[in-house]
Amino acid sequence: MSSKIIQTQQLGDERGYLSVIEGNLTIPFEIKRVFYIYGTKEGIRRGFHAHYKTRQVLVCVSGRCKIFLDNSKRKDVVELNTQTKMLLLEPEDWHEMYDFSDDCVLLVLASHHYDPQDYIRDYELFLEVYGK
Repeated sequence: MSSKIIQTQQLGDERGYLSVIEGNLTIPFEIKRVFYIYGTKEGIRRGFHAHYKTRQVLVCVSGRCKIFLDNSKRKDVVELNTQTKMLLLEPEDWHEMYDFSDDCVLLVLASHHYDPQDYIRDYELFLEVYGK
């Protein structure tokens, strides 16, 4: 699978905790876009796409969710349930997010600015582009 888990260091003491994410250090790209998903209702799935060029890192800063991954060769499910566990998605990772807890806030760090032409939203096209 081209996606991978990245662990952040948890720093803290009796005052609380801090985790640091730095572009080109903690994660393997310069961060050009940041967004977060929250308030997702029970039973709703999000995502349903891959990219031509954008790499992403996902981290649940609150709550938990699951991510279904398919790179056309292997399928997997990853649960994000701690602030120190991040999921690196490569462009060829078809991904679907689901099973969001009520308090889930899923932070996404992206390597490119938003470009609708970068999205592969059709699964059959995804298979054509990244091989069966």
